[in-house]
Amino acid sequence: MLAPILLLCLSASTLVQASQSYLINHTFIGNDFFAWDWYTSDDPTHGRVDYVDRPTAKAMNLSVASETTFLMRADHLNLVHPADRGRKSVRISSPSTYTDSVLVLDLWHMPTGCATWPAWWTVSKKGPWPNGGEIDIIEGVNNNSNNLASLHTTTNCNMTQTRAQNGQTVSTQCDASFNYNQGCGVSFSQPNSYGPGFNSDGGGWYAMHRGTCGISVWFWSRDNSTVPIEVSQALPTVNPDPSLWGSPDAFFPATTCDYMSHFDPHNIVFDLTFCGDWAGSPSAYGASGCPSTCEDYVNNNPTMFNEAYWEIKSLGVYTPDGR
Repeated sequence: MLAPILLLCLSASTLVQASQSYLINHTFIGNDFFAWDWYTSDDPTHGRVDYVDRPTAKAMNLSVASETTFLMRADHLNLVHPADRGRKSVRISSPSTYTDSVLVLDLWHMPTGCATWPAWWTVSKKGPWPNGGEIDIIEGVNNNSNNLASLHTTTNCNMTQTRAQNGQTVSTQCDASFNYNQGCGVSFSQPNSYGPGFNSDGGGWYAMHRGTCGISVWFWSRDNSTVPIEVSQALPTVNPDPSLWGSPDAFFPATTCDYMSHFDPHNIVFDLTFCGDWAGSPSAYGASGCPSTCEDYVNNNPTMFNEAYWEIKSLGVYTPDGR
């Protein structure tokens, strides 16, 4: 039986959450990800990337599944001709959409290195973007070490600077038309929440709760003793209450953003692009100490993309009724 819902939507500076149990709807492991949708169009963020279909990814060993893991990576063997679309990589999205839900990702390894721009996110199926909203759960570029979680929306969705979260507010305007689509972002405080630090620690868990009172994102490293057992053990029921899970690393309360009008059913997406609007910008690429130009680096240094891969242990999707 589901626990009764306790709404605590009071203010951004308070632990604003809906205390509710969620039941497992689907667990994705290994070959399950091959049933996802494979994106092959041009990258909307203008990356130096060539997203390939499922058969090509399998043939080139860019996507591999076992009974316990799913790996998807960039081509790290071949040069990229200047006339090509870009370095071959993978972008997949879930066949189903979700609204009120909890996503729990058990991740061994995320892509890292100069020119890389990996993301785990959700986005409106209906669109067109940014209608219906976008939620970035894991995102970073180049040699970043701290994760950035963000929302991207249509107009009239804002966040307060100070709220009940462990991370640091980077921006408060979620409107995608503001400041070159910066969105409203929160930088995580743990330096092992992204990149090489995350990977050297053996990865960890990310969880995102999307509910009536807003959106919350948590991160626990592999050796973190405070990770909830329902997360670490992938139990069939979770309750993302801050009194049980601790304060989220990023919190986007509904108090200053009408969620019903800004967010509709979302697909879940994993991708890995290169350069583009963020990773290839002078402020991001040059500031990371990366050599040459971003596109030249992508074209001519295949072996430098050995660490540009996702290795997923499992993804659990929880909903209020488990359906």
